Amino acid sequence: MKNLIKTIVTTAAVLGCTSSSFAQATATASSSATIITPISIAKTVDMNFGNLAVSGTLSGTTTLAPAGTRTTGGAGGVTLPATTGTVSAASFTVTGQGGYSYIITLPTSCTLTSAGHTMIMGSFTSSPSVTGLLAPGGTQTLTVGATLTVSAAQAAGTYTNAAGVPVTVNYN
Repeated sequence: MKNLIKTIVTTAAVLGCTSSSFAQATATASSSATIITPISIAKTVDMNFGNLAVSGTLSGTTTLAPAGTRTTGGAGGVTLPATTGTVSAASFTVTGQGGYSYIITLPTSCTLTSAGHTMIMGSFTSSPSVTGLLAPGGTQTLTVGATLTVSAAQAAGTYTNAAGVPVTVNYN
């Protein structure tokens, strides 16, 4: 009798489960992914503030615009001599997926050194500013300028930034 009750209960359970399977329905969906051209940046021209004349008693600044033009400011301790030397904003080529926008990240400051002496670059600006848009062919030129702070009686010499000016681009 015990076995008969177990068999009836087991049969009822199996029949109860199979009757619910008639309520099922299945559908499938396709899936896909599109890999776009990775974004990259390559330097084409180094940043160069050119020749600067410095006061013995006043500090000052010179600003190099992304267009490659220079102006002076601060306390008036910097002048731009007629013999300009090489003046150029940094220039980069950004490549990636045509028609895509990207975000530009510039450094906050960089240090130039010469024989133990230093100057600080800051207030970096770029063209395009903040975001860029890759042409249909997938390229765009990005130029970068900055402001150079010069101390009174800054020591003569060629100042360089061995670490470079880091410019980062990321798809928007």
